[in-house]
Amino acid sequence: MTGMLVALPALMPLLAAGVSLLVSRIQHAQRLVSIGVLSVVVADAAVLLGVADARGAVVLRLGGYPPPAGITLVADRLSALMLLVSAVVTLVVLLYALGQRVSDYGRAATTSFHPVYLVLSAGVMLAYLTGDLFTLFVAFELMLTASYVLITRGVTADRVRAAMTYVITGLTSTLLLITLIALVYAATGTVNLADLGEKLAGVDPTTRGALSLLFLTVIGIKAAVVPLHFWLPDSYPTAPAPVTAVFAGLLTKVGVYALIRVQTAVFAHQQAWQVLLVAALVTMVIGALGAVAQDDVNRMLSFLLVSHIGYMLFGLGLFSTAGLTGAILYALHHITVQAGLFLVLGLVARHTGATSLRRMPGGVARQRPGLAVLFAVGAINLAGLPPLSGFLAKVTLLRGGAASGTEMGVVLAGAAVAVSFVTLYALARVWVIAFWGSGKEGSADAERSGQLSPVMTAACAVLVGAGVAMAALAGPLSAVADRAAHSVLDVTSYRSAVLGGDR
Repeated sequence: MTGMLVALPALMPLLAAGVSLLVSRIQHAQRLVSIGVLSVVVADAAVLLGVADARGAVVLRLGGYPPPAGITLVADRLSALMLLVSAVVTLVVLLYALGQRVSDYGRAATTSFHPVYLVLSAGVMLAYLTGDLFTLFVAFELMLTASYVLITRGVTADRVRAAMTYVITGLTSTLLLITLIALVYAATGTVNLADLGEKLAGVDPTTRGALSLLFLTVIGIKAAVVPLHFWLPDSYPTAPAPVTAVFAGLLTKVGVYALIRVQTAVFAHQQAWQVLLVAALVTMVIGALGAVAQDDVNRMLSFLLVSHIGYMLFGLGLFSTAGLTGAILYALHHITVQAGLFLVLGLVARHTGATSLRRMPGGVARQRPGLAVLFAVGAINLAGLPPLSGFLAKVTLLRGGAASGTEMGVVLAGAAVAVSFVTLYALARVWVIAFWGSGKEGSADAERSGQLSPVMTAACAVLVGAGVAMAALAGPLSAVADRAAHSVLDVTSYRSAVLGGDR
């Protein structure tokens, strides 16, 4: 019976998407369906985390077919942690989006947004739970198909150009991923993650290394790893605030999760992988420097998103328990704080009528003190200053780098500290220009269309407050993340849970 809980996070949003289409003409029905289903997914994820942490991985073999031939869904500590935090973010961002529509149109208008958003959610949840490469490909396709629709809503010339970049990049990475899966199947005769680790052990080391590098490249596009990040700063800033927030919070983290899962379960490394550590360093530095050069606040935050992907690659590249614990903590922290900051800056743009720092009238702190507090807390958290969750995650990564005993580990630890200061500088520019100063009234258009509903502000507060809550629960959260890292690196236990028997 517990195994059925593994299917619900992906199955329920898909079924709800169909129901949402059927009731699209009924006032508020779509809203109730979406909120209800995502709330159930949050509760289900919390139960899965409790069960996986207490008893080990929860496995569901669809149709009763045994692996590696059948499709297997797996919820272990890592996937359950990611599932729970992602489900909370999807629910909160949905509430923000509903508040925005009520503020703009006076009602929660029934549109195609709800079914598409639910399909996106299903793809994200399926990616965390899948136990094979082909179902991972299906999950990515669900996410990308839904995101194509979301990113082009409210068509403008800029949005069409950005969508073209996003679509072309997405299709290219999709073709590369299905080609990679075909190559892996040709070499091993299986796509099951637990079975692949055993089968690849008998493959020529050169071939195994090439497949590992190709997987890093393909998923690196989806995770926005430098130099494969070019599409993200041109695509995300043009979308509406809630769409950008859910993209920034979840889609790139799904890519990071896929890297963690596959590089540990399939291409197991016994020591730090220099290629990944170099990619982490370049991603950190280039993303941070790109953020400093931006005038548009959404582009600035998009480059910071790219930069902080490097922190997660840093932890993974160490291939140690300490490093992986830091990567997990950083992913959980980043999902909430990045989505929260995009929503906060969405409110700032609605209040000022601009996203360009040069056009912002300033004085937001005096006119909207609550908004200023939310931005300040989120900015401090993203920069990694104590005592918030960003500090906890970065300290764990720094310890892992120092304990690695490698030159690149120490170099990356130093780079992580330096990039934190660059992040703080980029966000401080926004504070000084947009929040300080005497300020002027926003434009008439901003006054008419930029109303800030209590629901929108509350949604921002929940995500920003999540960083505070993670810091307050630092002990239990770190312990769970450490156990998750141990279980991810314990490939034998993962194979035994998925395939059965002694592996």
